[in-house]
Amino acid sequence: MSNSLKYPPAWLSWTLWGLGVGFYMMAFYQRVAPAVMTTELMREFAIGAASLGNLSAFYFYAYVGMQIPTGVLADHWGPRKLLASGAVTAGIGSLVFALAPGLYWANLGRLLIGGGVAVAYVACLKLAAHWFPARRFSLVTGLALFWGLIGAVGAGVPLRLLVDHFTWRPVMLASALVILALAVAAWLFIRDDPSEKGYESYVPASLDMGASGPGPLAGLKQVLGYRNTWLLAWIPAGIAGPQLAFSGLWGVPFLMVRYGLATTEAAAMCSLMMVCMAVGGPLLGALTDRWGRRKPLYIIASLTATVGWAVLLFVPGLSLALFVVLGSVVGLVSGAMIIGFAWGKESVPLPLAGTAAGVINMGVMIGPTILQPAIGLVLDAMWSGQTQEGVRVYSLEAYQAGFSLMVVWGLLSCLLLLLTKETFCKQQE
Repeated sequence: MSNSLKYPPAWLSWTLWGLGVGFYMMAFYQRVAPAVMTTELMREFAIGAASLGNLSAFYFYAYVGMQIPTGVLADHWGPRKLLASGAVTAGIGSLVFALAPGLYWANLGRLLIGGGVAVAYVACLKLAAHWFPARRFSLVTGLALFWGLIGAVGAGVPLRLLVDHFTWRPVMLASALVILALAVAAWLFIRDDPSEKGYESYVPASLDMGASGPGPLAGLKQVLGYRNTWLLAWIPAGIAGPQLAFSGLWGVPFLMVRYGLATTEAAAMCSLMMVCMAVGGPLLGALTDRWGRRKPLYIIASLTATVGWAVLLFVPGLSLALFVVLGSVVGLVSGAMIIGFAWGKESVPLPLAGTAAGVINMGVMIGPTILQPAIGLVLDAMWSGQTQEGVRVYSLEAYQAGFSLMVVWGLLSCLLLLLTKETFCKQQE
């Protein structure tokens, strides 16, 4: 048998996909890094909660805006070019942020970072579709989320310790160099399809991204014509959004106020929730594969997360130990947002899977994009005027008022799930 008739060896598939996931890990790292630097950033740029929320959200503004173009380009341009160009953009943005002389430049840096890393997950999905059997797609996408969230954990206690030792600017500068190195590696080693290395592709030629798909605009119009696309875009905003708004920015100062924790202890708690979400993604994705249904488990997990947030944030006298246990459960079930990607892929013709993934990933990021600055606005509106070492101090009641937005959006997501169409884990023809 000739080499061209063999599927690629597992080690090669995992290695090439792993380079894309490495960039995705840095995307999550940059996404939540401000959470453990709130005091330094507020002092450095002389800003309050609203401006800090906006600074963090500049990442999401670009990330969300890039998702549909990213999905279209993933179908018609390929993941290699996307990953390399995205990493260069994110690396430059990290340099700008690390060296920012003022808030304008810091915002610009966060904007470039968000726009650059926006390509990471969709590119990983395209690599997974071409380099792995279809039966492993849900597992591989869940593992991508797992490693991405491990990157977020790196922006918890480890980042806090590095910032304490070196200050935040040198640490961010080193992060920029890592991202630029990934750009070089992506260009040199990643290939869009096994056929480029003489192996058989897992995607039939008739369904390849350029072989049978419509043009970019026609493809986008077709994807948006499916009801599930719209619903599966808005639903994870209320599931992943609260998790990323809490663990990615406001959870650390909230825990310091509520339980009197040190910054590193509060960061560890937020990191634990992210780790649980990382575990929940592939676990729940694999369970839906075995069950042969997407909808029931997504509903159960989403309702559990929403009720869990309400208990965590508003039940008085909740002990720290119980908060840790319940927070872990909320993190675990929040990983259910990964189900939407396999579900969305099945809801549209396969040549448009990248476009669908971009639309759904845009929805995932709409949650923290809106919630982070909105919570900051509520905090500033309820600020009593108290400061400590030049940084505003907010009351527990102010945090709870801001976090109520998370619970409301979670309830909306649960309602929208009832309107979705089950695919029974079967690909749309």
